[in-house]
Amino acid sequence: PRPPAAAAGALSPFDRRLKRKQKNWAALQPEPAKCDYLREEVGGRMADRVFDITRTFPLALDVGSGRGYIAQHLTKETVEKLVQVDVAENALKNAVETEIPTVRVVADEEFLPFKEDTFDLVVSSLREVLHAETCISVLQIHQVLKPDGVFIGAMFGGDTLYELRCSLQLAELEREGGFSPHVSPFTAVADLGHLLSRAGFNTLTVDTDEIQVNYPGLFEVMEDLQGKCSMGESNCSWNRKPLLHRETMLAAAAIYREMYGNNDGSVPATFQIYYMIGWKYHESQAKPAQRGSATVSFGDLAKIEGLISRGKK
Repeated sequence: PRPPAAAAGALSPFDRRLKRKQKNWAALQPEPAKCDYLREEVGGRMADRVFDITRTFPLALDVGSGRGYIAQHLTKETVEKLVQVDVAENALKNAVETEIPTVRVVADEEFLPFKEDTFDLVVSSLREVLHAETCISVLQIHQVLKPDGVFIGAMFGGDTLYELRCSLQLAELEREGGFSPHVSPFTAVADLGHLLSRAGFNTLTVDTDEIQVNYPGLFEVMEDLQGKCSMGESNCSWNRKPLLHRETMLAAAAIYREMYGNNDGSVPATFQIYYMIGWKYHESQAKPAQRGSATVSFGDLAKIEGLISRGKK
């Protein structure tokens, strides 16, 4: 059950009920796949990271699965059975069918309803940014993983939509004398390793990627992001501003085009993606060598060719 403080919004900067409404609304749109190209692209890159691990996973969990953006790229030779969890029942009802036997569960992704040491693999793609409840979720992911199980996640980075955010802030400062957030806040990469380490994961890997999408203008960016409510770009912070004045929007569109516009008249929107991999400890895993046991100094790296030839002799 959700802690009372979290239910009142004390621990989370997000309105969870609004987030569920946004995701359910997005899943009922006539052409949901029209706005899902980014999630599908990241889902494919997530699947590549699963394929890089040379083993078969008998039971996997997809946290915040949506319509199954990762599952559609996986094979039954890699994942034998999959459980998809999402807070929006409409997203699960419209999930893409795959060759993998799948069980779908409607539940709050922040509070997983599974027993300890259940899954061999947990994946999670493009969910919300780091906050108190996300830390709870990562702890629960670690708990439901079996020893030597692996967690692979993707999350929006701090530079996501910086063009849009900067344009809106400058326009509001000029026209209204202040600004408020209109896009959900994002995460700094330095926080990810610390979060995974505190949750108990080891052999950590964190890397970053950028995907840039071009639009005719700011209004098309905003319209597309509304269709991506299920991804988290649409703001649901408690301190969100309910509307933007027309003059402010026109000013923001002009600033966007002037500061970031392409030569062909389009404007770019940058999505920064952080990918993270962490393993749950098992005694069979490789362990780092003891401190001071090295036989070669880093200062000798300049002599690497001589060291290799000496080793061959």
